[in-house]
Amino acid sequence: MRVDALNKVNQLYNTNNVKSTAKAKGSSFSDKLEISQTAKDYQVAKQAVAHTPDIREDKVNEIKQRMASGTYDVSVEEIADKLVNKYFDELA
Repeated sequence: MRVDALNKVNQLYNTNNVKSTAKAKGSSFSDKLEISQTAKDYQVAKQAVAHTPDIREDKVNEIKQRMASGTYDVSVEEIADKLVNKYFDELA
């Protein structure tokens, strides 16, 4: 490759002349971010779940007391129904 040929190509494309750009005066454009109401509702729900305990101590204590006193009675049919319903809900 000839060096003088490269110089002529540079001259054709004016790669040596770098033009600077000036900032536009009086421009009032600014970026704007809007969060939808659905996203806001989701944030509130997520915070509520994060602050809710995993175990409902009041229910657990009530059942423990009923078991200790012998008044806690659950039918076998109720247990079977709940197990079957849970199984089919997980498949869906």
